[in-house]
Amino acid sequence: MAVRLRLTRVGAKKNPIWRVVAADQRSKRDGRVLETIGHYNAQTQPSTIVLDEEKVRAWLAKGAQPSGTVAKLLKIQGITGPKA
Repeated sequence: MAVRLRLTRVGAKKNPIWRVVAADQRSKRDGRVLETIGHYNAQTQPSTIVLDEEKVRAWLAKGAQPSGTVAKLLKIQGITGPKA
């Protein structure tokens, strides 16, 4: 099973808030997730990014691949990968 760190949409109509989740890459965008590891709100000024760094590093150590957007969020938060 290939695990991907990606965003899933929550929130009201025209008010998107995104959860950062670990999910099987074959599942739907808002489908089944393995674990929720944070959330992201682009509507606040500045954007709100909350990530559980330990969970993120654990998933990266297990071989999970971040999506493009999640990779940018990780870079902003200063999380590059599992600690050696």
